[in-house]
Amino acid sequence: MDNILVAFDFSRNSIHALEYAITYANILKSNISLLWIDGSLSEEVIPTIEHDLRIEMKNNIAEVKEKYEPQLKHGKISFLLSKGKIYQEVHNFAKKIDADLIFAGTHGVSGYEQYWIGSNANRIVTSAPCPVVTIRKDYDFSGGIKRMLIPIDSSMETKQKLPFAVNIAKSFNCQIHLLEIYNSPLKVIRRRIDKIAEEAKTFFTNKEVDFVFKTIEGSSVVSTILNYVEKNNIDLISIMTDQGTTTANKFLGPYAQQLINNSPIPIISLRAKEF
Repeated sequence: MDNILVAFDFSRNSIHALEYAITYANILKSNISLLWIDGSLSEEVIPTIEHDLRIEMKNNIAEVKEKYEPQLKHGKISFLLSKGKIYQEVHNFAKKIDADLIFAGTHGVSGYEQYWIGSNANRIVTSAPCPVVTIRKDYDFSGGIKRMLIPIDSSMETKQKLPFAVNIAKSFNCQIHLLEIYNSPLKVIRRRIDKIAEEAKTFFTNKEVDFVFKTIEGSSVVSTILNYVEKNNIDLISIMTDQGTTTANKFLGPYAQQLINNSPIPIISLRAKEF
């Protein structure tokens, strides 16, 4: 992975996302691009304010590069400036630089909406052309990534996150927790989940990845996942999210959004059509 894009607005949320992205960049030997977007709708900008903003922005950019670029072991930090809708510009620049990962800070449902990164995190996830990592500003990632959770549902698309999970697991030398969740009494659905879970176990075994497998009954998918995260000290969750091309995916739309908003730990979200 050569390029990591961080949605950046100089808030504490985005600074924290940058710090987390650096841990990935040092393992994956990646460069980091920080994208600042002027999301204001008005085209009328008082010249003196615009001039002062550019001066302040230049100073802030220099401070961030001076502080964080030395922490990169293999790459460099660059800044990208744009104007427009946040999620659209993140999408456009991710394609432009051929980003392998996007990082975005999110404050969760209990936070405030004044930071545009937090309020746009879900749109960034659903429109991005590559996997997106969302992280809350209060998450302590100093312990690294030791355990990654892979929930399995009844859709065929859920298997598409497995190769990416293997790459992350091998890069960070972390253990995969494969979680099969029964949230339906229908036997046909359960058999489908069982089949996909067996294929996932075979895949991880063939790839020589350390993993554990667990089956849990739970009426609420999100609550079941978050309870498992807390009890097993999970450091990262990987989910699929897409808005119209999947069949029976329980992690679509509101499920993915609930996880992103409520998860205390980082989430990697992947869209089905990427793979």
